[in-house]
Amino acid sequence: MDARVNLLNGLPVEAAKPRRPSRAEAEAAVRTLIAWAGDDPSREGLLETPGRVIRAYDEFFAGYEQDAGAVLSKTFKEVGGYDDIVLVRDIPFNSHCEHHMVPFVGKAHIAYLPHDGVVGLSKLARLVEVFARRLQTQENLTAQIVDAINEHLNPRGAAVMLEAEHMCMSMRGVRAHGASTVTHRFTGVFAEDRVEQDRFFAMTGTR
Repeated sequence: MDARVNLLNGLPVEAAKPRRPSRAEAEAAVRTLIAWAGDDPSREGLLETPGRVIRAYDEFFAGYEQDAGAVLSKTFKEVGGYDDIVLVRDIPFNSHCEHHMVPFVGKAHIAYLPHDGVVGLSKLARLVEVFARRLQTQENLTAQIVDAINEHLNPRGAAVMLEAEHMCMSMRGVRAHGASTVTHRFTGVFAEDRVEQDRFFAMTGTR
């Protein structure tokens, strides 16, 4: 057991969470950022902007209130003995880079080899949303999706690939417009068998 404590309040490290600001405090922070950008938060066009931004954040980061286990909780076992790849490709997603808090936008390809039933196809798209609607890195997002599939579906193998454009690269810094970042992770049979990997790449049209 980790005996480390938070020096500020004496609570165990894993139990110490920052206080969530009130909506009024969050809106005040937006006004501060507007002023920092060089504009006047009290002018007509910006008066209601803080409220709009916070409502948008309710959507952008709704994943913190969602649970992957609940999304994948219902499975179907009457599938006529089907035990081959189940793949949903080109699932659109958008997330926010945790380093600059700007969007990255792309598509996900998810596959698994059933072991004890299958999940509704729309649930795989919902699973992507659970983790995408948080502050993220693409690498972490990839790992979280495949780990949730393994934990809750117990497949013989799982494969996840994400392709995305990061606004932190295209809008700032090097401004590499159109650059695409690709991440993937294989587990189980997909990690062990190159033939299964090749089938995944062929079915997603990525090779």
